[in-house]
Amino acid sequence: MTIRVGTRGSALALAQTTALAARFAGEVEIVEITTQGDTDRSSLSQLGGTGVFVSTLRDALLDGRVDVAVHSMKDLPTAPAAGIELAAVTKREDARDALCARDGLTLADLPEGAKVGTGSPRRMAQLRVARPDLEVVDIRGNVPTRLARAQGDPQTGERDLDAVVLALAGLKRLGLEDRATEVLDLIDFPTAPAQGALAVEIRDGDGAARAAVAKTDHAPTRAAVDAERRVLAGLEAGCAAPLAAHAEVADGMLFLSAIAYATDGSSRVAASHAYTLDSTRASELEEAARDVADRAVTELLDGGAADLVQAARA
Repeated sequence: MTIRVGTRGSALALAQTTALAARFAGEVEIVEITTQGDTDRSSLSQLGGTGVFVSTLRDALLDGRVDVAVHSMKDLPTAPAAGIELAAVTKREDARDALCARDGLTLADLPEGAKVGTGSPRRMAQLRVARPDLEVVDIRGNVPTRLARAQGDPQTGERDLDAVVLALAGLKRLGLEDRATEVLDLIDFPTAPAQGALAVEIRDGDGAARAAVAKTDHAPTRAAVDAERRVLAGLEAGCAAPLAAHAEVADGMLFLSAIAYATDGSSRVAASHAYTLDSTRASELEEAARDVADRAVTELLDGGAADLVQAARA
């Protein structure tokens, strides 16, 4: 049996899906699907973020055009989708963001008033916190296009930005990690919920597809991103909200840190919590994710995070 694997047609989506599908059991066929996020060049905040890269792939899954859909998990809405099962969450690639600047510059080295591009409200807020003097520019486009805007067009050498901020995971999957001039630390630049992980969805009850993808599921990553996404859901924030959440399973504990930002960088609300694990059973990992996320959401809401998220939508 050939498993048809649906993916967006961008270079990054194809690279990460092809590499992942090579680990599936049996024969696979890669099927490219064009999503709203691929055709509409509006900013993510205007599009609403949630589901713009996902809905069309899910439609293809439900109507039988594909048997498996692979997504960047940070794009996945937090609400469950009828008829669809999250069959696997892959081991997370390095979740950090990377600055890709002209002339090998780091964030500290960028001159006053330098133009830095990103399409993420979270990254915009973090840049404004770290360097209020920068001009932060809202951009869209695939990874090579964004890199060219900061580091020069391969043909003409022209550029209109001094730097862009991209996910290090995407650069690695495209073999472009050498284009990063600085990897941003998770303390000052915590990342989007589920950044660096891939989600593998199948139709509910499709045992053959479930068996084919089973070995790509990574329980610690599933628990970590579950905690992060529960924060996103608890604040009723979409994937384009100025919200960071990062969790990991280490040293017998599940740690979670989350921050909600004002998009102009003027304020933020943070929460950090941990859960001591007695085992790595799926049921306990799920309970740990729920516990730390619930406590983080309560603290964030008490601190006014809902107002920051709502203001970002206005």
